Amino acid sequence: MSAAAGALERAYRHERAAVLATVTRRLDGDLALAEDAVQDAFVAAAVDWDRRGAPERPGAWLTTTAWRKALDRLRHERVAAAHAPELAGREGTVSYDLDYDASSLDDDQLRMLFTCCHPALSAEARMALTLRSVAGLTVPEIARAFLSTESAMERRLGRARRKVTTAGIPFRTPPDDLLPERLAGVLRVVYLIYTEGHSATRGAAALRGDLCEEAIRLARLLVRLMPDESEVRGLLALLLLTDARRAARVDAAGALVALPEQDRTRWDAGRIEEGRGLIRGKPGPYLIQAAIAALHSEAPTWEATDWPQIAALYAELERRDASPVVTVNRAVAVGFAEGPAAGLAILDAVAGDERLARYQPLHAARAELLRTAGDVDAADAAYARAIALAGNAAEREALERRRAG
Repeated sequence: MSAAAGALERAYRHERAAVLATVTRRLDGDLALAEDAVQDAFVAAAVDWDRRGAPERPGAWLTTTAWRKALDRLRHERVAAAHAPELAGREGTVSYDLDYDASSLDDDQLRMLFTCCHPALSAEARMALTLRSVAGLTVPEIARAFLSTESAMERRLGRARRKVTTAGIPFRTPPDDLLPERLAGVLRVVYLIYTEGHSATRGAAALRGDLCEEAIRLARLLVRLMPDESEVRGLLALLLLTDARRAARVDAAGALVALPEQDRTRWDAGRIEEGRGLIRGKPGPYLIQAAIAALHSEAPTWEATDWPQIAALYAELERRDASPVVTVNRAVAVGFAEGPAAGLAILDAVAGDERLARYQPLHAARAELLRTAGDVDAADAAYARAIALAGNAAEREALERRRAG
């Protein structure tokens, strides 16, 4: 790969989302036009950088070029005569340096995040649009995450962008009186981005650090916007405390290492300390999950884990945010706190829930509890089911090792 091609690939991965957010703001929220203009800018960069070399500030070059491409599209398409005075007033203001300081970048990406997570969009559209326009994932990556084809995902994204325009969704951070009702959806999307990085749904790699870091960055932006909101702090705390274990979760060959076998000296002490410091205020689902993660981080060994307290926290989480997924996690905690039979009884109670029929962690949890209970044949069958449902190669290999053991 040439130096220019490498620089272009890095810019696409790390600069595209910021460039898109800035150009969208300058186009008064026209996300579809901004997407086209940014794509044009990358096409131009492929030619220009190969000939002249990559610029010192790739993001600056791309933002300026994308803005000019947007103006060209407006002129050539003659979208509306009313655009003429607007263009005349804007054309001389193409100055990347004025718009691309850190504060402006943060503000633009917060606006983009809330635009992509607007309640006028479906839950799936919000997730896909955020992954594309804020996190900067490629269409094939998003398609894999949604178990969809690339063409279907491209159509879904196109519909979502058009909905942003036709519904008049404003490109802004909501005013204070609307923030609470919009917050839950935004936190959910950021959490899902992290989850996809923490346990990649497809591919050979067990995790994707770029997605983990992107979700943490977005959570930090939200804390800056709403420092007194306990659930915002709770989300950031949860991500930091969970991510502190990232280096220990895979071995030198890239194979997953289960929590009981992890080298806890490799956990990130700085992230653990920061995460613990955020756990305060009115408890909600994210703050409770952060408290659970904190208990794991405090245990010097697997055997020293405070499972009764973790089980109690999961019971409180289930009371506040009931879902079969939370129940599965509580069953595991109860199994370690009170014995495998108690955990299996909880799993049996949700076994008929259709939403869990293909939920791989349920079968993996059942396999572990049956293994602990000494029911080898039943554990083997549960492992087989979990392996069949595992989409990630590293996760599948880890389950196969547990089954073989």
